[in-house]
Amino acid sequence: MKHYRSLRPLSLAMVGVTALLASCTTAPPPPPEAPRAVVPAPPPPVVAAPAPKMAIKTSQAVNPRAYRADAAQHLYAQNKQRVWKGRMPPLLYAVGVLQVEVDNGGQVRRLDWMRAPRHAPEVIAEIERTVRAAAPFPVPARMGKVVYTDTWLWHKSGQFQLDTLTEGQD
Repeated sequence: MKHYRSLRPLSLAMVGVTALLASCTTAPPPPPEAPRAVVPAPPPPVVAAPAPKMAIKTSQAVNPRAYRADAAQHLYAQNKQRVWKGRMPPLLYAVGVLQVEVDNGGQVRRLDWMRAPRHAPEVIAEIERTVRAAAPFPVPARMGKVVYTDTWLWHKSGQFQLDTLTEGQD
């Protein structure tokens, strides 16, 4: 047993040296940080300027014929680049007679063809689109609602005149 007793201090010394050496070692460096995603600040919200309110005109017409002139002027103002300037040529691509119902707010409620240019269905569709896109029409203040009729004189170029405001035809 003496033999083991003499080894015990040596073992304790070895454990102490091992512990001392273990404490002297440098710890491994920490893993590199993952690159952080740079999140840009959100742009400030875009505040759209309020759309200018379209002034709805009022018609003081007392009958459909008088209202027709107000409606024709309105259509011309909405389609300046498409209105034929001057006298129209002798042969037109299409002539159509359209009846339009306008309610008390100037909105188009109904379109009825009295004489449709059936040989030119694209013209029928374009006239209807043009009339609907021009709403709101002048409000028929003295009549509540109105049904008026106008004749469309259509050139093959896509320009037109309305019989109410025509400059004539050669």
